[in-house]
Order: sequence, then C-alpha cells, then structure tokens
Amino acid sequence: MRNAASINNNKRMARSVSFKGDASRRSLHLGIDVPLLLIVITLLIFGLLMVYSASWDYSLMVLGREPTYMFVRQLIWMGVGLLLAGFFTFVNYHRLRQLAVPMMVFAVGALLLVLMVNEVINNAARTLWGGSIQPSELAKLATVIYLSVWMFSKREQLGDVSFGLIPLSAILGIVGGLIFVQPDLSAAITIFLLGGVLFFLGGGDLRQIALLLILAVVIGWLVIRVHPTGSIRIVEYLRGLDDLTLAPYHLSRSLEALVKGGWFGVGIGLADTKLTGLPVPPTDSIFAVVAEETGIVGASILVILFALLMWRGLVIAKNAPDGLGKILAAGLSVWITMEAIINMAVIVGLMPFAGNALPFISAGGSNLVVSLIAIGILMNISRLASQSKEEEKRSFDTVIDLRRRDSRRRVPRSGSSTKAYLKW
Repeated sequence: MRNAASINNNKRMARSVSFKGDASRRSLHLGIDVPLLLIVITLLIFGLLMVYSASWDYSLMVLGREPTYMFVRQLIWMGVGLLLAGFFTFVNYHRLRQLAVPMMVFAVGALLLVLMVNEVINNAARTLWGGSIQPSELAKLATVIYLSVWMFSKREQLGDVSFGLIPLSAILGIVGGLIFVQPDLSAAITIFLLGGVLFFLGGGDLRQIALLLILAVVIGWLVIRVHPTGSIRIVEYLRGLDDLTLAPYHLSRSLEALVKGGWFGVGIGLADTKLTGLPVPPTDSIFAVVAEETGIVGASILVILFALLMWRGLVIAKNAPDGLGKILAAGLSVWITMEAIINMAVIVGLMPFAGNALPFISAGGSNLVVSLIAIGILMNISRLASQSKEEEKRSFDTVIDLRRRDSRRRVPRSGSSTKAYLKW
C-alpha cells in the first residue's frame, strides 16, 4: 500500500512539473516568425553601417552639419520605428478594419498639406517639417491597409464593376494624383502598382484586372510623355541603352561604383565614388555604395535577403487565420520587396531613374518607420496564426483524451469479468 501511495504521489508531482514546464514554454513562445525577425535585424544592422559610411561626407559638405548628423537621425527614427513595430506586433490586426478609413483620410490630408506648405527641396515639394516627414511613404502603407480591408469586406462583389474597378480607380486616382503633382512620379507609379497587385490578390475579376493593366499602361505612357521629368528620364534611359557613354549622369556614376567594387568590394567606408559626385549617396544611391564597398558578393547577399523577406511574407500570408490576414500579409510583403527591386534595378540600369528608397538601408525616417510598422503587422498575423494552430491542437488533444478515458470506463477489467463468468 505504501509503495502504491508513493508511486501515485510521484506521478502527481511529475504531472505538476510537466504542466509547469509546458506553461512556461507557452509563455515564452510568442508565435512570431523567427526567420523574418532575423532577416529584418540583419537588414537594419547592415543599413546602419551603410548609412554611416555613405552619409558622413554628405552631412558635412552638402547639409553643413556634423559628420554623424544623418546617422544619428537614422538611429532616432529606427528607435521610433521599432517601438511602433512592437506595438503592432501585439495589437490584433483585425483592429485595422476600424483604423483603415482614418489612416487613409489622414494620409490624404497630409498629402494636401504638402501642397499647401509647398516646402521645395531638390525641385520638388514632398516633405513637411523641414524635410523630415514624407507623407507619400505613409500613403503607401495606408493604401495597402485600406485596400486590403476594403477588398476583404467586398470580396463577394468585386466581380461587379461598380463595386470593383470603379471604386479602386477612384481611390488610386486620388492618392496617386496628389503624389504625382508634388511631383513624385515613382511614388505615384508605386501606388498604382500596389492597387493592381492587391486587386489581384483580393480575387478581382480577371477581365477587370486586364482592363486595369491596359488603362495603367496607356495612362502611364501619356503621363510620361506629358510630364517633363518623366519624358526626360525615359529619353535619357533609352539613349543610354544604345550607347553607355551617353547614359544619364546618375546611372554612369552608379555603374562606375559597381565596376570599382568588383567581386568583393573595396571595403566598408573606403568607397570614393560617394565623395566625387555620386548623387545623394545616403538615400537613392545607397545601393551603389553597397556594391562598391562590398562588391558583387555583398550586393547579391542583400538581394537574397529581400528575396527571403518576400518568401517569409508569403508564408505568413499562406498560414494566415483568415482572408484579411492573407491579403494584408501578401500586400505588405509585395510592397516592401517592390520598393527594393525598383531601387536596385535603377542603380544597375535595368529601369529609368526613380526616387524610391531602399527599405531598411536608405537614410530616411519616413520610409524606415512605415517599413517597420509593416513588419510589425506581419509579425502579428504570424502570432495569431500560431495561436490559432495551438488552440486547434489543444482542442484536438482534449477530444482524444476524453475518448481514451471513455473507452477505459467502458472496457471491464479482465479479472472482474473472469469472476463474473465463474459465478454465472
């Protein structure tokens, strides 16, 4: 009897310890996508290193500030972005359904304020507050969130032109038009591309998507032909394709940096193209600095990191708990990757010049903050998907356990059944 009692006590203690261990593991398990987190941390650290390398001369000679001016500002904005990313990681993304309209109204209002303030920097009025805030970056994030929520709520009616193509065109026309008149041609094109991608991801009618693509090509061609900046860039780009010696100045200096970098680069901080006239090395041209200082190998690793980020975003979209999470995760991933592709393609001469930032790498608070917010939303979708799977597993284990207990009650012991048989 004593041995049996001690065995029972040991079993209870083992169950208690096991339960406490499982609880502690569950409390430590946040459900976030670890590969995505590691990719973003790597990009942020590398971005800080490259901003420090590319901005000290620019801060001193162009801005007339101390050499670490842009680097310190990048650190501050990164801190703000990380706080917001943490906030959105632990706030249920379904609450964005209530925030989508206010965010879009705020973004449109900020774009209108840009036109009224008319703070001209580098022949364009795109910023507020001394060039520190660029509302077009916020507009991109707001567009992804708003269109994701709108398409999910109207998913059964997107086949109808009056609920699909016409409202989408109106939304994109207002936001893209306000950005276009700043003028910021590349950001406006990005908005229209995002709209088309999200319409496809949301299950839009294929005929409407084809019509949207045709309209986008026609309108884009007309805009480029009429808009002086766009037409000049296209002409210069085509001329450079025919004869590389006639390429635009920005492209020729970027290609010079790539050639100097070779396979393994000249070393971090040792590039000289950024010191001899490469346009805006800390921002639009930072990929050229990366290529010169780390070579083709380093630039290729950066491309691979963005490809991995896209892959993790699509994995999160695939595993999302509902349709809203799927559209939102895919849209945010496509947006960040699209920005990176455009920036890097411009530097190597695959596209005409565009002013897109390289996410997490280029100096600039607006792009960095909204990109980190997007990562926070992706992490939240991943968390909720993990929690949903955990709850399903627990409920399944509970059902199996109940069935086992029930089967034990119904099956009589062999000894008692033998005694009953002998009595009979």
